[in-house]
Amino acid sequence: MSKSFVQITTVVSRALGTLRKEIPDTMQGFGAMAKGALQDGAMTELQKELIALAIAVTQRCDACVGFHVKALIRLGVTREQLMETLGVCTYMGGGPALMYAAEAVRAYEEMAPKSE
Repeated sequence: MSKSFVQITTVVSRALGTLRKEIPDTMQGFGAMAKGALQDGAMTELQKELIALAIAVTQRCDACVGFHVKALIRLGVTREQLMETLGVCTYMGGGPALMYAAEAVRAYEEMAPKSE
């Protein structure tokens, strides 16, 4: 059975909600760190999300791949930007990264708005 990145991110989001209730200080701290790390600066938020996706691919984190692909789509990533990032992942991470690069493509194709 093929995994669904929409389903993965939905299920993990619910579990993160539980963590927000039960360890609010930790989750607020993590949220603040994410916000600070991803805000526009010398690099754009889109560029930083591409880096985050690259790390998610090389760390083989399904939920991270899903969340960062979703953010990239929201930010207007082009397919070419995504593919070039995945090419660097493959170069730096070898075969295992290549397998998760393919998973990132599946996530993108599942989550991206369909053109008519």
